[in-house]
Amino acid sequence: MTLTKRILTYTRRFFLLISLLSFTALTISACNPTKLKTSTAQVAQLVTSILSDPKTFNYALNSDANNIFGYTYEGLLNQNPITGKLEPNLAESWEVSEDKLKITFTLRNNLKWSDGQPLTSDDVVFTYNDIYLNEAIPTDVRDILRVGKDGKFPSIKKIDKRRVEFTIPEPFRPFLQNTGLPILPAHALRESLETKDQDGKPKFLTTWGIDTPPEQIIVNGAFKLERYDTSQRVIFRRNPYYWRKDAQGKPQPYIERIVWQIVESTDTSLLQFRSGGLDAVGVAPDYFSLLKVQEKQGNFQIYNGGPSTSTSFMLFNLNQGKRNGKPLIDPIKSRWFNNVDFRQAVAYAIDRQTMIDNTFRGLGKPQNSPISVQSPYYLSPEVGLKVYNYNPEKSKELLLKSGFRYNDQNQLEDAQGNHVRFALLTNAGNKIREAIGSQIKQDLSKVGIQVDFTPLAWNTFIDKLSNTLDWEASLLGLTGGLEPNDGANVWSPEGGLHMFNQKPQPGQKPIEGWKVLPWEAKIHEFYIQGAQEFDEPKVKEIYAEVQRLTQENLPFIYLVNSYSLSAIRNRFQGIRFSALGGPFWNIHEIKITK
Repeated sequence: MTLTKRILTYTRRFFLLISLLSFTALTISACNPTKLKTSTAQVAQLVTSILSDPKTFNYALNSDANNIFGYTYEGLLNQNPITGKLEPNLAESWEVSEDKLKITFTLRNNLKWSDGQPLTSDDVVFTYNDIYLNEAIPTDVRDILRVGKDGKFPSIKKIDKRRVEFTIPEPFRPFLQNTGLPILPAHALRESLETKDQDGKPKFLTTWGIDTPPEQIIVNGAFKLERYDTSQRVIFRRNPYYWRKDAQGKPQPYIERIVWQIVESTDTSLLQFRSGGLDAVGVAPDYFSLLKVQEKQGNFQIYNGGPSTSTSFMLFNLNQGKRNGKPLIDPIKSRWFNNVDFRQAVAYAIDRQTMIDNTFRGLGKPQNSPISVQSPYYLSPEVGLKVYNYNPEKSKELLLKSGFRYNDQNQLEDAQGNHVRFALLTNAGNKIREAIGSQIKQDLSKVGIQVDFTPLAWNTFIDKLSNTLDWEASLLGLTGGLEPNDGANVWSPEGGLHMFNQKPQPGQKPIEGWKVLPWEAKIHEFYIQGAQEFDEPKVKEIYAEVQRLTQENLPFIYLVNSYSLSAIRNRFQGIRFSALGGPFWNIHEIKITK
């Protein structure tokens, strides 16, 4: 499985290497106004945008961040992005057995699909057993359902029409939140699973592609698909069979239609928003000041969710293995990279405050942990977490202690006289990341290290990072959540996102001499313990140790945590903006005023 696929799979759970999603908006008048004018003129609607076309309308086969499923499907439970608590969704209640191995869910009464057919426990069992846990279906969702050190799967069985029982092989605290995975319709999809194509594969693999008529896509979420115009827009219509009602018994959602314009340029989105035609736009640091002074005139508000759930970091390739007898990394450079004093020296040499002031326009804070600031398991620097404030003298001190030295030109050399120089890569087109890379190059030059900074096309970059492993240092970002175990795929040496010391993934060329360092193994052990522990104080201490280990050994040199910002027109009422959920996570209760 490629790193690209794994990255995009974890969009809704924990990690995403590149920030692909921002809520922007274009009005209908900005794109083919006459085509949709008559059908939308009297409809209460929200118009936002996505960066590219959806790749599929089949949730199980999706691996792309630009997808429809946040509006069209729901699972048994939901995690409130404001409180962080698990809340009833399709399931009205659940019970956990005393031994923590069985979870029994009770569905809400009279649930229906968007075609009016009943949604029952049969759909839950079908979704998990016939799709998610079906080896014939190449779905990344299966990774989410693995339990414990051995990665075993749960078993799911029907008790009656409304009750279903999950049995897990060992106590696993994070499993409950994984039951938020979308439930899919058995009556619409079962035949495609049982029918084979000419190659003997389930027809499900070609079911609900982007060429499927929208009325054939059966959903249980607040909105159903109404229309898709390739490279132009995706249109959703309120699902009349959606289960939610307000306190007065009025059906939700209140918004009748959502339009996603497919817009590849955020600069274009900004221009449209400033002209008064957009409903919302993600606010990047470089145009925050411009928009802030226009709030009153433009009748919008900039919402600040505080530090985002994303991270940005620099990492070195610590892989000491070989392919076909050739080292993946020049052994000279590999010795530098695998020297923890060298990594710490690099961390001390990076001026993160200047990065915040200049690149982020003051709209961010130093990042010091792999765990999101919003998580109850986050360990702050005030209680003992090691940090790397800018200190070039400390950087030089560590380098000299480790046997490095400076020549007559004040260039850093190792003990054998090799000039310290390495290549730093990132994805081209990300202005923030490119600015960060340029500053790191300048900062490290002040301690005698030469950095060759090169932004690459995304596909080329990912191929180096996940396939050929032909890279020395990189700049990346990950997006997180509240539960640390969602990042287990990063910290497991076997994980597909263990990018700083990547093991070959299925189908890739083998690596000889790949080794796991003791601190890597220890971090992995802590993640397993944290998932098995149910006593909250103990869980917090386990993940505190994880954060201490990561900051001491620096597999990732964390940089800046930017603020989560969006500008939204004032005519939308009920916005409960959060860094975790964004502006429209509670879309069912948002109203539009004229």
